[in-house]
Amino acid sequence: MKESLKGFFSLEGKVALVTGGNGGIGKGITRGLAGAGATMVIAARNEAKTADAVREIEKDFGVKVMGVKVDVRKEDDIYAMVKKAEDKFGRVDIFVANAGMAIHKLPQDMSTAEWDENIETNLRSFFIGAKAVYPLMKKQGGGKIISNGSMTAIFGVGALPAYGASKGGIVQLTRSLAVAWAKDNIQVNCILPGWINTDLSAGGKKDIPGLEQGVIARTPAGRWGDPVDLAAAAVFLAGPGSAFVTGVAIPVDGGFAVMA
Repeated sequence: MKESLKGFFSLEGKVALVTGGNGGIGKGITRGLAGAGATMVIAARNEAKTADAVREIEKDFGVKVMGVKVDVRKEDDIYAMVKKAEDKFGRVDIFVANAGMAIHKLPQDMSTAEWDENIETNLRSFFIGAKAVYPLMKKQGGGKIISNGSMTAIFGVGALPAYGASKGGIVQLTRSLAVAWAKDNIQVNCILPGWINTDLSAGGKKDIPGLEQGVIARTPAGRWGDPVDLAAAAVFLAGPGSAFVTGVAIPVDGGFAVMA
């Protein structure tokens, strides 16, 4: 075998499905996978925003792209999403469970309904999505599943109790799926984004006093991250170069988590 650095990271001929891929971190990941040559399926609720993302990806990277409307709190929607991708492109090689939301409230102020919404959107949808793509990946002889965790899976944030719990669950579910499906040549890994500039984090900056400057002060890189910072990590975990990597959670946080 003659090793090729390009070959380790090429996604040509692969089909990638990204939930929440029309904005924020999801769009950064989508651009990274498209830049590596993958055919893209962008699944999200906002059809107009998805259509804009589809046009952008086609224009910038020249790959095939399809948009799919999905509500990840609905199990039938998730299975239909996978079926549409298979019907259009014949396969799904990479599944990125990125769709998520956060409710910024202290535990005592959070309702049970808000808790359920956060857990269902972030954690339950990952479980169902992984189950939905599993038979297809097994039949194909393998695949890559990437979950979107968070630094809040490592430490606590008082105003993000449900979000942190959902992300901690995502990390542990990633490990369980990795063990269960390794025999099927399916690698399951997690990215732990640090504090990233997105519409989601904009709400945190507004609701949590001192958050923006506090993050900058603690982060060795001295800045908040941008969605593009997640692209290369996703390409590595989606490509042939990570064939012997499974069940890991990789921080992409500018060093935030290692600061004392």
